[in-house]
Amino acid sequence: MPIRARGTRLTYRSLVVAASAALMTVLLSPAGAQGASPRESRPVYSYGNAVRESVWVDTGLDGDGNGKSDRVAVDIVRPREPAAQGRKIPVIMDASPYYSCCGRGNESQLKTYDSQGNPVQFPLHYDNYFVPRGYAFVAVDLAGTNRSDGCVDVGGRSDIQSAKAVIDWLNGRARGYTTRTGTERTGAGWSDGRTGMIGKSYDGTIANGVAATGVDGLRTIVPIGSISSWYDYYFAQGAPLYDSGPEWLSDYVESPEARARCAAVQQKLVDEAPRTGDRTKLWNERDYVQDARKVKASVFAVHGMQDLNVRTKHLGQWWDALADRGVERKIWLSQTGHVDPFDYRRAEWVDTLHRWFDHYLLGYDNGIDREPMADIERHPDQWSTDKVWPPRTTAVTTVRPGTGTAPGVGTLTRSPARPGATETFTDDPKQSETDWTADLESTTGAKAGFLTAPLAHDLRLAGSSQVTVTATPTTATAHLSAVLVDVGPDTIRDYAASGEGITTLTDRTCWGASTAGDSSCFKATEARTTTVDRTVFSRGWADLGTYASAGKGRPLTPGKRYTITVDLAASDHVVPAGHRLALIVAGTDKDLIDPPDSTPTLTLDLARTSAKLPFVGGAAAFVRATAGPAPATATPRVSRPEGVAPPRPAHRIPGGSRS
Repeated sequence: MPIRARGTRLTYRSLVVAASAALMTVLLSPAGAQGASPRESRPVYSYGNAVRESVWVDTGLDGDGNGKSDRVAVDIVRPREPAAQGRKIPVIMDASPYYSCCGRGNESQLKTYDSQGNPVQFPLHYDNYFVPRGYAFVAVDLAGTNRSDGCVDVGGRSDIQSAKAVIDWLNGRARGYTTRTGTERTGAGWSDGRTGMIGKSYDGTIANGVAATGVDGLRTIVPIGSISSWYDYYFAQGAPLYDSGPEWLSDYVESPEARARCAAVQQKLVDEAPRTGDRTKLWNERDYVQDARKVKASVFAVHGMQDLNVRTKHLGQWWDALADRGVERKIWLSQTGHVDPFDYRRAEWVDTLHRWFDHYLLGYDNGIDREPMADIERHPDQWSTDKVWPPRTTAVTTVRPGTGTAPGVGTLTRSPARPGATETFTDDPKQSETDWTADLESTTGAKAGFLTAPLAHDLRLAGSSQVTVTATPTTATAHLSAVLVDVGPDTIRDYAASGEGITTLTDRTCWGASTAGDSSCFKATEARTTTVDRTVFSRGWADLGTYASAGKGRPLTPGKRYTITVDLAASDHVVPAGHRLALIVAGTDKDLIDPPDSTPTLTLDLARTSAKLPFVGGAAAFVRATAGPAPATATPRVSRPEGVAPPRPAHRIPGGSRS
């Protein structure tokens, strides 16, 4: 689904926020600490003296089938003073499966507890920074992880209910207990019910899923590098992205005791998620995009455009669905891979997140809802903004491949190829997009490349692209890759290196208050850059056998022609004047999709192959950029690309240890 530009809308939620700002000031501001119309919460509460407690919330499910309703562990840190003054406060929540197995943040922090089981360390800076400012921070162990009952079901009903039940408890609609197995009840009388969910990767995915339930009390979510449909995490239009399914992830994050009792859930994840790539009921349950109509919370989405773990297709389809519903939203797009903005734009991130939560949870009229919708990283540490995203002048434009002066090296223009024009390549599972781009201007047997002339003017693409391919295979199975390439020299974040675009330093910066057991000081980072001759900026993959249905693969008939449209990941990229825009069509993208069962040769029918690209300025911008001579000083080199390594073997866990 291509991303479409949408303006901000005056919604019911906007009116409520504006109308209630004065009332919220009375109820939520520290007495005497702020004026009549505050614009920013201040650190006026004691972090060292904060209440630190654990509650177990009844989810209403029995995921492990032991005849008892599952309880999830909820660790809470909140300022002591508001409750003593009879005032209630909002909640920032991070619900995660990683609090004991893998850690959170760049330093892989875990929760820690004292000898009585009371929480001591809460990972990340959210508690240190926001608790002194009048927020509670709540860290939820998903069912089957750390100190919770139940089983991990990888984005399914149990995972989502783990967090939704806590929001219900914060609003007086669910039961909480002081212990995991006891009968003593406890409420959340200190909470005003207003909740904002945040998290990177799996955590942000849970935020997406909970928002898609429409639960009352969830006012905003901040998903960072997060999944919007679990099918699209494991498959790309039927082509498998990993060598295992969700059962591997479930086993990886579950507590040891959960593994022992959750064999039935594990088996269901195997049986109902076949490696054929067929879309089953299991995947439909884990598709939050289809329930975007229920979202009532505002959304601040953050994603790395070179994220090869949670690819930006997840962002694109989620963003479009939210736009269709008029959801209040904001977006940051970086040049990094799977990296938290705290580790690539720290000061700006903390400030922006502070103002976002102040507005949507405290009701402060600080103007953040009237600021530009989008922040885009153009070069390492260089950012631009857009009032709306994609810009309103963005229009999908059809461009077409054509034959060139050498086999496998063609043209990319607005004109259709002559009837009968073809290009042929043979799938080579040992090659990746790095190999294809290195040999883009050369005849090779593993890809077909198509390039514009050097551009006379900058050309910006913003949103999602699609490539429609008509191909004739020689075997019964075939996988396709389509990538967009900026051909020309640049300095970019080194997203293929271990830090995915950042280097972690030894010095620290501090964000909020600290205790002996929970420091607010985190290792600083800086951009890790590399010089390249070309940059892949958008990718898509598909099993040609899904030509008739995206959710059902079919055997191919060798020698028969098939047409399929491949969805490419969302991006925002400027191809500078003097560079060229290229489209590559190939087979298996090594370490990014798995190869088919055979080694097909595919013949492309160029007259029936095209790409729909979201140009800012539409077709006129493409015509202008490709007409006339390019700047003489900007002519790109044609040497082998430098700096970016081949894609590393794909991750199997969204977030991993570097989250």
